[in-house]
Amino acid sequence: MPQNEKVLVVDFGGQYNQLVARRVRECNVYCEIYSYKTDIEKIKEMNPKGIILTGGPNSAYEADSPTYDKELFELGIPVLGICYGSQLMMHLLGGTVEKAPVREYGKIEVTGDTTSQLFTDISEKTICWMSHNDYISKAAPEFDIIAHTADCPVAAVQNVEKKLYATQFHPEVLHTQEGKKMLSNFVYNVCGCSGDWKMDSFVENSIKAIREKVGDGKVLCALSGGVDSSVAAVMLSKAVGSQLTCVFVDHGLLRKNEGDEVEAIFGPEGNYELNFIRVNAQERFYAKLKGVEDPEAKRKIIGEEFIRVFEEEAKKIGAVDFLVQGTIYPDIVESGLGGESAVIKSHHNVGGLPDYVDFKEIIEPLRDLFKDEVRKAGLELGIPEYLVFRQPFPGPGLGVRIIGEVNAEKVKIVQDADAIYREELEKAGVAKDIGQYFAALTNMRSVGCMGDERTYDYAVALRAVTTVDFMTAESAEIPWEVLGKVMNRIVNEVDHVNRVLYDITSKPPGTIEFE
Repeated sequence: MPQNEKVLVVDFGGQYNQLVARRVRECNVYCEIYSYKTDIEKIKEMNPKGIILTGGPNSAYEADSPTYDKELFELGIPVLGICYGSQLMMHLLGGTVEKAPVREYGKIEVTGDTTSQLFTDISEKTICWMSHNDYISKAAPEFDIIAHTADCPVAAVQNVEKKLYATQFHPEVLHTQEGKKMLSNFVYNVCGCSGDWKMDSFVENSIKAIREKVGDGKVLCALSGGVDSSVAAVMLSKAVGSQLTCVFVDHGLLRKNEGDEVEAIFGPEGNYELNFIRVNAQERFYAKLKGVEDPEAKRKIIGEEFIRVFEEEAKKIGAVDFLVQGTIYPDIVESGLGGESAVIKSHHNVGGLPDYVDFKEIIEPLRDLFKDEVRKAGLELGIPEYLVFRQPFPGPGLGVRIIGEVNAEKVKIVQDADAIYREELEKAGVAKDIGQYFAALTNMRSVGCMGDERTYDYAVALRAVTTVDFMTAESAEIPWEVLGKVMNRIVNEVDHVNRVLYDITSKPPGTIEFE
C-alpha cells in the first residue's frame, strides 16, 4: 500500500489524544498516536512530517513526570506542543513553568499574533479552551510569544527557525472556535503537508492490498450488522467476492427488525457477492441468561455464547485462510496498544487472536480508521446511508439496556419502546443532532392508573446524549412536546409499561449505556 505522509501524536496521558489525531486527519493528513515512552530512534525511522505533543495530567517541572528526549527538538521536524506538551517543551528548552497564580479552565479569550504561520487567517481575538493549573511564566530563549490572555502571559510561542510551536490552550476541542484552522495551519504552513489521506484512495488501495494478500484463499467474517463489521465485509466482498463467508449471529438482543434488515442487505437478495449465513440463536441466549442479573456476568455470557455459536458455524465451513475483524483505531488505542491512555475496556477483537477457529491469518482492514472515517469509507463503497450512519450499538446489544434479568418478554418491551422513540425523534427532525439515543428498560415497577384500572408495571428510561468523542457526553435537550408524544405512544402501545423516564445524567458521572 502506498505510504502516506504522516504526523505523529506523542501522548502524555491527555484525555484528548484521539481528538488531536482525528482533527489532523480531518485536514486529510494521516496521523497516528504513540506513547511518550516510544524511543526517539523509532520516531526518526518513521520520518514524520510533523510531531504534536499532547496534554497530560502532570507538572512538567516535577522529577517523576513524563518527559521526552530533548533531541526531539533538534531533528528539524516541526513540533507543536499542546497544554502539557507546550509546558514540557518550554521546560526542556530553558523556559520556566510553575504553578499558575490563577487557574484557567473553560472558554477564554486569547489575543494572538496573526502574522504567525500558526495563526494565519485567525481572528486577532478568538475563544479557546483552557484547562491548566501550571503556566509558562517565562518562554524559553529564542522563542517569541505569539498569544496571551488576561491571566496567561504565554498562551502560545514559536521558534520559526526551528519550526517549534506551542499553545497553552487546546486547539483540538470544538470549544476552541478556530482550533481546526490552527491545526490545519500547522500541518500545511509549518509541516508542508500536501494532504494525501483521502478515503477514496484508502478504499481503493485497501481492496487491492486485500486481493493480493488473500489470493485464492477462503475468508470468514463475523458480521454484526454494525457499521464497522458491515464496512469490513463489503470491502472484502469487493476484493474477493464468493471467497468470503459472513456469519451473522442473531442473538435475539438486536433492535426491532434489525436482523431482517441486515439479511436484506447482505443475504441472497442483497447486492453483494458473498456467502451469507444467518444463525437464529435467540432461544439459546435467553436460556443462558435466565436468572442472571449482574451486568458483567451478562456481558460475559453473551460474549462467550457468541463465540460458541460462531465456532460451531465455522467448524461446518472447515478450515479458512483468513479471519476478518472490524477492529478500528480507537479500539486499539483504548486497549492500551497505542498511546498512553489507561486501558478503558479490553476490546474482544484486539490483542489475543481467537483460538477457536482454524485460520492462518487475521485481516483488519479498518484498524487505522476512526469511526467517522469508517463511515466515509462506507459511503465510498456505496453502502446505504441508513446503515452507514446507524447508531453505535453495544456488542451485548439490548442485554445491557435491560436492567436485571433478560428474557424474551423484556426484549420485546424494549424493542417496541425503542422503535417508537426513534421514529418520533426522526419525525421531529431532531435525531441528526443527537450523538446517541435509545430506550432502556429499568427493573423498577411502579403503580399506575390506566383507564379505571390500577396497574403495576415497568418504567422505560429514555436516553439521548450529545457527544464529540463518546468519552464525555451531555444529555440532549429534546423538546418537551416530543418527549410527551413518545411517552404517550409508549404507555399506550407497549404492553407492561406504565411510566416513562428521561435520563438527564451527563458522562461522567454516568456512562452512555446503562450497564
